[in-house]
Amino acid sequence: MTKYYDWKEEIKKEELKQVTEILANDGIIVFPTETVYGIGGNALSESVIDKVYDVKKRPREKALNIILADKADIEKYANIKYDIERKIIEKCMPGPITMILEKKEQSFGDTFTQDDNTIGIRIPDSKIIHTILENVDFPLIAPSANISGKPGGVEISDIKKDFDGCVDVIIDGGRAKIAKPSTIVKVINNEIVILREGEITKEDIIELIK
Repeated sequence: MTKYYDWKEEIKKEELKQVTEILANDGIIVFPTETVYGIGGNALSESVIDKVYDVKKRPREKALNIILADKADIEKYANIKYDIERKIIEKCMPGPITMILEKKEQSFGDTFTQDDNTIGIRIPDSKIIHTILENVDFPLIAPSANISGKPGGVEISDIKKDFDGCVDVIIDGGRAKIAKPSTIVKVINNEIVILREGEITKEDIIELIK
């Protein structure tokens, strides 16, 4: 049975403890970010990865991104090859941007990343998910909380019908502030390439890293 936690006003400590225990035991949760709601769990667990793909009805050839608590954690999982990548991370994270980077270890995420040896990484600018991430010792896979092909959910009413009974916890943090998916950025031959535009445009990024 899915548990519902209302954290619109505050993060309740006992419920936070339950969420971290559920994640440590290969559970999956729906959670708010500043962009859209996400769904996910331990990115190091194959059973969690299988469950997330299954619940979202997402084709396995479509990659999943991970989210982290801190910029310092990025190089545990990815190589920062270009100075421009480092500048984007420094100026745009945390925030509504996902960076596609070269994986540090080929084997990490081989069941949820594309076969080009890259991984998408984001650091959300959201107190709720940041607090959760600070209380676990693993990254979370974190696609948007929607059935594949549907728009990302920006409030609980968008999500409840599709995920009630399919996930362990749904956390209500109110309406997402930005209410559109993150911008996905990749640096190719030292040039910024936008794979999906969200709140932040290529021009915004160039201005920020000048």
